[in-house]
Amino acid sequence: MSYQLRREEVLDGDRLKAMLDESPARAAQAILIAAREGVLDAQALLGQILLDGQGIEKDPPLAVRWFDITAQRGHLMARNMLGRCHEHGWGCVADASTAAEHYRQAAEAGLDWAMYNYANLLATGRGVIEDQLQALSLYRCAAELGHAKSMNLLGRYLEDGRVCPADPQAARYWYRRSALGGDFRGQFSYAAVLADEGNIDEALVWLRKALAVGNLNFLRVASQALSSASNPHIRELASLYHQRFIQLNDERDVLRVVELV
Repeated sequence: MSYQLRREEVLDGDRLKAMLDESPARAAQAILIAAREGVLDAQALLGQILLDGQGIEKDPPLAVRWFDITAQRGHLMARNMLGRCHEHGWGCVADASTAAEHYRQAAEAGLDWAMYNYANLLATGRGVIEDQLQALSLYRCAAELGHAKSMNLLGRYLEDGRVCPADPQAARYWYRRSALGGDFRGQFSYAAVLADEGNIDEALVWLRKALAVGNLNFLRVASQALSSASNPHIRELASLYHQRFIQLNDERDVLRVVELV
């Protein structure tokens, strides 16, 4: 299908992002036009829709090329996505060291997502020498910029006293902010704090929020943790988490079959 697109639509990165939710095919056409005209955000978006197959045929190797082109032009999220591709082997050979270098560059330029991703590698020693202190520093920087996933991990360091003094109240603060920011792991962490405080009703609210948006690995681990909870109302949620895990796993298998056809 062909669409008539106004010039101002294809030159506005924010409009292009909004259009992806409304009409992926229309957005893909607009992104292609804008990318050819050299619009930086559009070139980064082109890499993303090629990676995801959103409104356009999926082509991860071509996505990597566009991320590379855009990263060299200074687009920080494209640099971060180039790191993601190298970390997970999307459209290229997986190489954690190369991923770490891309994350480092974008993190040093101030991108919160890159701080988070680089910290994850530092915390686990993948592609870099393990450095918990630097990981903590990056999680804190990203959290202070409003990055919800980093808030949750900062909370974990503070709760456990890992390479820093234990501070349960500070951990609670960051868990709450992470939960309010929409991170499902933050919601689960905050629910655990509330449950320990005896606030079961509010804990159940956050556990249901996490259930609605959690990914496969989270649901698998969380269902196991909930099954051993002391409170029976919380323990009952374990079966719902397991059911949701099975549902998402089945949907993923269907998508894999579709991609192979």
